[in-house]
Amino acid sequence: MGAVLTPPTIRLRDLTLGYDRHPAVHHLDGAIAPGALLAICGPNGAGKSTLIKSIVGIVKPMGGAVDFGGARARETIAYLPQAAQIDLSFPINVFDMAAMGLWRDIGPFGGVCAAGARKAHEALAAVGLTGFERRQIGALSGGQTQRLLFARLMLQDAPVILLDEPFSGIDERTVGDLLALMARWRGEGRTIVAVLHDFDMVRRRFPETLLLAREKIYWGPTEAALSPDNLARARQMIEAFDDQAQACARAL
Repeated sequence: MGAVLTPPTIRLRDLTLGYDRHPAVHHLDGAIAPGALLAICGPNGAGKSTLIKSIVGIVKPMGGAVDFGGARARETIAYLPQAAQIDLSFPINVFDMAAMGLWRDIGPFGGVCAAGARKAHEALAAVGLTGFERRQIGALSGGQTQRLLFARLMLQDAPVILLDEPFSGIDERTVGDLLALMARWRGEGRTIVAVLHDFDMVRRRFPETLLLAREKIYWGPTEAALSPDNLARARQMIEAFDDQAQACARAL
């Protein structure tokens, strides 16, 4: 990958998100600093994936805003959605799937030049997929698929990397290899934000955590965020939420 652009500060300003006017995340304020390694945690239904999609630009705010300080999200972010959102039946091989990460360099209809092909082979080698280049993506295991998607992220060469449950359903060896790759990205100065469920992993690997339960429970050092009291409060908040409630007045 080339020189890393300085990541922008990502500011969430009174951000309220929802679907069909039903609330999902309420009045969230905070800033993701350049080079942060941030975990987003919370119970099921807490709004974690919705928040990630809002930062990417897939979900539009009902109120408030996501501010990149003048940078364009499309040129700043590399995004890995949940595995269930990847269509593995699509007829594409491993090399071509990885090379899709080069779109900023080649455009949507451009071909892969020799330099781009070399980068794609290097990315696949970095995730342990040398020799898989011509295999169809539908023939990969769960761990191999996730390695491929991380190779595509590498080729996007973005200063901000957003990961939605990147380790769900994959083997421990793959998790370890991908965590090492994330550590390399952080060493390069990139911002990394990941939705995660494994609190032990978060405590070991992530210095900062946003504990979410449709609103901010705690945003700060991980040990404090994942304290027993905060986790209990998060569970209580989710149980108390009414999915049929209308969006609150401040969001309108």
